[in-house]
Amino acid sequence: MSDPTADRLDAPATLIIDLDGTLVDTVADLTTALNRLLASLDLCALSEVTVRKLVGRGVGQLVAWGIEAAGGRPDGQQLPELVQAYKDIYERDPVSHSSPYPGVLDTLARWQSETHTLAVCTNKPQVPSDKILRELALMPYFAAVAGGDRFKVRKPDGGHITATIELAGGDPERAVMIGDSRTDLDAARDASVPIVLVDYGYTAQPAADLGADAVVSSFTEIPALLPGLLASRR
Repeated sequence: MSDPTADRLDAPATLIIDLDGTLVDTVADLTTALNRLLASLDLCALSEVTVRKLVGRGVGQLVAWGIEAAGGRPDGQQLPELVQAYKDIYERDPVSHSSPYPGVLDTLARWQSETHTLAVCTNKPQVPSDKILRELALMPYFAAVAGGDRFKVRKPDGGHITATIELAGGDPERAVMIGDSRTDLDAARDASVPIVLVDYGYTAQPAADLGADAVVSSFTEIPALLPGLLASRR
């Protein structure tokens, strides 16, 4: 007779993965689009180093923080119009200078061969998220992609993660979040899901200081951590 506990430990995992700063290095395209918006407002351009620290809370915060970082004062009444202008600029070309991080493709292929359920959970809007994943040949690995405007909530609300798990047909009891920022960590804690942070992503505070269940410097390190993270949920 088989051991149901052992069978459970061998079951496929559900891996919920952030996009910007985790799967794909998108900061060059984000910076280009933001600087085009800032130029239209007669504000100074921002460096990629600065923009890296602004990414993660969604496009509205990126635009507001970007204007402030460039020396402007975000006008609450004008902000929705500026956010839409940024979206229009970015969505025309979100991928020319973006690429998967080292080890991402090989790791996704490994997980797919091991029949894990993979999904993207990002605060980036749905349209550019889908375009980036398609053009970088990443889309076939994922059962679902949940952009920041797909549901009524988004990270750091844990509902974004739980809704993504459901959309992917995954198992919430076998789920792990993989991200790069406090936004991802807070969402995972809210959803009661273990979290792995990569330390190469977009965050103002070092990933090692955020209190994740694990921190890695390469995507390829994550598979070896999964058994321990999933066993801790029993």
